[in-house]
Amino acid sequence: MGRFIDYGEPMKARQILLLAATFCATTSVDAAGIGVRAGTTGVGVDFGWTLAPTLSARIGYSGLGYKTTIEESDISYDTKLTLSNLSAFLDWSPLGPFRITAGIVGNGNKADLTGTPTGGTFTINGVPYNAADVGTLSGSVEPGRSAAPYLGIGYGNVAGAGVNFYFDLGVIFQGAPTASLSASCGPALPPAQCTQIRNDLAAEQQQLQEQLDKYKVFPVLSLGVTVGF
Repeated sequence: MGRFIDYGEPMKARQILLLAATFCATTSVDAAGIGVRAGTTGVGVDFGWTLAPTLSARIGYSGLGYKTTIEESDISYDTKLTLSNLSAFLDWSPLGPFRITAGIVGNGNKADLTGTPTGGTFTINGVPYNAADVGTLSGSVEPGRSAAPYLGIGYGNVAGAGVNFYFDLGVIFQGAPTASLSASCGPALPPAQCTQIRNDLAAEQQQLQEQLDKYKVFPVLSLGVTVGF
């Protein structure tokens, strides 16, 4: 069963607010606002401002840390998922509060994997190995794009006057995530056996990669509240 851990990088949120304050001090805007939200990209904050009667812009950051266990093929992984997303969006509202949103996301999402043996054994590519011979089995999964386009729809604007709700529904075009797996091999293991373990692990990695190739978009669903001024 998964559990939440400390999320995001607080410094990034403070940097966003500092950038927003600097923008307000140097640029004339009709309206601006600050929003806080939660959703599939984590817990975040947005700063928005109007550019035209039906067009506004916003920058934001969201993050979250989460621990869970993933069963993949013959290996069980203790997984630490870190969500970290810095966003810059344009919101076009041709129909009142309903809008179309497009922009870019600095995608720092990552999953760190640590293999856990079953009964003192790792089964890699269908071959059982003593856990002591394999040593530390670790890996990671990262998005295909660190700067990814975003497209979605939503309701409400961060720059709206007063206290309002807003939500977003869309996708981050992250590209196929990239998987990597490695084994340290036990200190007493002969080089030839270590090579065999790593060859089987490469085949295991390829199987994981083939499954990840299906997930080229990251779904976004978030709900928040904004205070405009």
